[in-house]
Amino acid sequence: MITRFYNNLTPFLKENRALIIYGPRRVGKTTLLQNFLSMTPLKYKLDSGDNIRLQELLGSQDFPRILEYAEGYELIVLDEAQLIPNIGMGIKILVDQVPGLKIIATGSSSFDLANQVGEPLTGRKTTLTLYPVAQLELEAQYNRHELKQKLPEYLIFGSYPEVLTAKTKEEKIQILEELVNSYIFKDIFALQQLKGSKVLLDLLKLLAFQVGNEVSLNELATNLSIDVKTVGRYLDLLEKAFIIVHFTAFSRNLRSEVVSTSKYFFFDNGIRNAVISQFNPLDLRNDIGSLWENFLMMERMKKRAYKNIHGYSYFWRTYGQKEIDLIEERGGKIFPYEFKWSPKGKVLSPKEWISAYPLAENLLTVTSDNYLDFIVKA
Repeated sequence: MITRFYNNLTPFLKENRALIIYGPRRVGKTTLLQNFLSMTPLKYKLDSGDNIRLQELLGSQDFPRILEYAEGYELIVLDEAQLIPNIGMGIKILVDQVPGLKIIATGSSSFDLANQVGEPLTGRKTTLTLYPVAQLELEAQYNRHELKQKLPEYLIFGSYPEVLTAKTKEEKIQILEELVNSYIFKDIFALQQLKGSKVLLDLLKLLAFQVGNEVSLNELATNLSIDVKTVGRYLDLLEKAFIIVHFTAFSRNLRSEVVSTSKYFFFDNGIRNAVISQFNPLDLRNDIGSLWENFLMMERMKKRAYKNIHGYSYFWRTYGQKEIDLIEERGGKIFPYEFKWSPKGKVLSPKEWISAYPLAENLLTVTSDNYLDFIVKA
């Protein structure tokens, strides 16, 4: 059993306030709930958004019926809450009308649940995101030497809980292919009435080959034979379903800085590799740079979310092809990072960067030697 960072939800539970837990499908939200509920002294009721009767009840805005549903309980837990129509109003009724009640709601897609709970629960909710297993979570199970030994596995197969606990390469591949073919589009189809996965899968394949590079929506639209607005809509849906995440360009001073493009990364390396059916070992691959950058961007995002490191993340590039992989703006300071798989050779900050941002922190090069300090160390 892998101990998750949010293993104990008690500190996040407040009376007359909802705890909303987002995260991709099969990332461990239900297991997290079950483990927590097995230890809590609270009298609780656990229900699923798949329950048609529950959908009708909590979506009805019928005060007496909703209050009767929660009567006698200290904690109401709603798994896959995004499937319940008007769930935000249903939770608001419980939060406002039942003194002392605590509520947990999980969702495997953020677009529907976030839209529903956003306005009704303003000032009445706490939000957490559960990611595929982070290296900082695995550090409790393995020492640094062991984590580095397992690094090629994480780069190729990612860190979904089922994948990490699978015994063989074949089993890991089977799980990832099942995730891609059966699960990752499920919420998009259910909530957006899309008819098929081919265009979405083709879009993900194009993104998989462009990890670490700037993405042109016009180019994607041409390759997919669809219009640019549709590409933008699909990218937004894929991001809200926790499949991809985008980073924008950092620009403050120079006319030569790229400002209008984005880079897209996959929430998990294993999903990225499954999309293009590429599970070859590292010494037989020509995309190690992309794998390394995707891995570090996501692990850094997990660390910042779990450790409450607040700020903004960007990439930086000029039209003259000078670039820095990651720029973090936090605490009034600017931190540049460059990602290199090989620890050999020193990377210097571009002169244009030094000239434009003389007060920025020194460039840190993150390699396969020192990466754990960057994504694990407090």
